[in-house]
Amino acid sequence: MVDVFRALDDETRRLILDELSVRDGRTLFEICTLLLARHGRTLTRQAISQHLEVLQSAGLVRAERRGRAKHHYFDTAPLAQITARWPTTERTDP
Repeated sequence: MVDVFRALDDETRRLILDELSVRDGRTLFEICTLLLARHGRTLTRQAISQHLEVLQSAGLVRAERRGRAKHHYFDTAPLAQITARWPTTERTDP
């Protein structure tokens, strides 16, 4: 779970997850283009690739190769584990 919190600590990684939540299966090229066009982020492909690796190691992104392209998918299971840890029922203070 520490990996998930570390991955979410970076704004660029959160933006990548935002874009993948809109539409899954994006390639590195698509992610680079969206980060520049929508968010003004001018990062190299290598930098974005490293961000994706952090997200993958935390279990938040999974990648699938199709031919020469690698498609990235947002996996919300680690986030569900976090929310399951703390109940969302209303608390009553004594």
